[in-house]
Amino acid sequence: MNHPPAATDQPTRIGLVAATAAGRRHARTLADAWPHARVVTADTVADALRAAWAECDAVVAFLATGAVVRVLAPLLGDKRTDPAVVVVDEAARHAVALLGGHAGGANDLAGRVGALLDAAPVVTTATDAAGLPGLDTLGWPVEGAVAAVSRAILDGEPVTLVADAAWPLPALPDNVRPAPLGPPAVAPASAPAGPPAPAPASAPAEPTTPAPTGPAGSGGPAGDGGYRLLVTDRVVPLDDRTAVLRPPSLVAGVGASRGVPAAEVRGLLDRVLAEAGLSPASLRHLASADIKADEAGIRATADALGVPLVTHPAAALAAVDVPHPSEVVRAAVGTPSVAEAAALLGGDADLLVPKTATAMATVAVARHAPRGRLAIVGLGPGAPDLRTARAVTELRRAAVVVGLDQYVDQVRDLLRPGTRVLASGLGAEEERARAAVAEATAGHAVALVGSGDAGVYAMASPALEYADERIDVVGVPGVTAALAAGALLGAPLGHDHAYLSLSDLHTPWEVIARRVAAAAEGDFVALLYNPRSRARDWQLGAALAAFAAHRPPDTPVGVVRNASRAGERVHLATLATLNPALVDMYSVVVVGSSQTRIVAGRMVTPRGYRWRP
Repeated sequence: MNHPPAATDQPTRIGLVAATAAGRRHARTLADAWPHARVVTADTVADALRAAWAECDAVVAFLATGAVVRVLAPLLGDKRTDPAVVVVDEAARHAVALLGGHAGGANDLAGRVGALLDAAPVVTTATDAAGLPGLDTLGWPVEGAVAAVSRAILDGEPVTLVADAAWPLPALPDNVRPAPLGPPAVAPASAPAGPPAPAPASAPAEPTTPAPTGPAGSGGPAGDGGYRLLVTDRVVPLDDRTAVLRPPSLVAGVGASRGVPAAEVRGLLDRVLAEAGLSPASLRHLASADIKADEAGIRATADALGVPLVTHPAAALAAVDVPHPSEVVRAAVGTPSVAEAAALLGGDADLLVPKTATAMATVAVARHAPRGRLAIVGLGPGAPDLRTARAVTELRRAAVVVGLDQYVDQVRDLLRPGTRVLASGLGAEEERARAAVAEATAGHAVALVGSGDAGVYAMASPALEYADERIDVVGVPGVTAALAAGALLGAPLGHDHAYLSLSDLHTPWEVIARRVAAAAEGDFVALLYNPRSRARDWQLGAALAAFAAHRPPDTPVGVVRNASRAGERVHLATLATLNPALVDMYSVVVVGSSQTRIVAGRMVTPRGYRWRP
């Protein structure tokens, strides 16, 4: 399967505008820190502000709020396309997200400005202030009465959630009440545009089938006067109390003759979607055969829609059962179907629009069932400021949070109202993993949390043993206990090192002993996890003896207990002097290599750069 290259965040162009010496000094601080930021100047400050607005994706103005409002008010257009604007006062005490809140990125930018200038970010977006998910922050297109429904959610008014399937939404407050799953009311289908033109015999297009019209749904707008939040890919009638989230449920399979114009692909796709009563905003991606990966007309259509183009090998497409196979197509590209097979491939899908063709293009559309979402989140070693921003985002994206009770307690203040918490005690790791996967398989948005990095002696591996292709998995790396301990000790990890767990609860001691001996003989710095407990009080001594057989007795050994948490303690010793009684399950033990030494009270393993004298 040929997926598009992973998207990389392009630097946001940030314009910095200042009127005073202090403001210019603060602006220079940001410009020095952010290569994509620049100070914008002009004959007047107002002209500089207008220029920054026209040329940049975001603006940070070191000006009075009133002045910024007066200059920019005539330029305002659409919050979805206008630049984000943050205003910073003369003393850099506050960074105010003035325009483009969460949708435009101003709230996030205010936080970043505040971090650099030691200013307090000021965010007045109602949903952010109340800890509720903004409808335009879920990563899905949203349309309709977004402001009115958001206000109703904030005010605690009843809002009916009408979803056509169990989509993994974040936690919503109690006043958002789900209706039974099923399609909401749909708009009457548009009149058919007439039968599509048949493909010429020379083109490897597929036999044509007129696109079906969408069935009229039952019901209608919120006739009881209440507010509605719809989650659907169907075209629906809108009123002043209905907002619509567009889930990524549709895949359009595209086949084409070589050199097909982008306008022909786009025109056919728009037509079949309209006739079927489907919203293009719910397109997950376009799909085709690998042989079409470089077809400019298809690629241009995907780019214009803002969706990826995913291509598949002919053999994979040929294995898909389709209603309208074609031997002509098989002879041309090696599979009896391109459009229908590509639309269906990759999940539990139903074909909504059979292949429909013009002279050079063929399109089919399938609806893919929702997939649950499991985020496996490393919370770091304990200190809130060592928790990553991505971890916080995933916690707030979740409707269900699963984890060890003491770890969940660390983040309860970050969870949105309505989040369901499944916490349990020590020893229930497998049950937590199974519970998280089961919740995700049921269609929920789940965060499974663990300390440090969830992939290092933590919950990622047991969870992924049970997770299958029915769910999407998001891994969120965290700062490990070993990294936190290393930073406190100095630089013990400057050269090759090995992680070893001394717990024999899941691994026989004979296996652990062999690994310890190999690390000792290989002269690795060793990070010993689970080094000692009340029930396991001899393994650490045995491991230290194995290292002592290959290293001098004055080899540095560091012990860090509760790294970055209350009761943090750092202890430096040697292989000859370390007292194992100082170590417990809250500790990480770092055994130096033969090259590790103590420099000014810090544990250092030289990197071995040749330029070092």
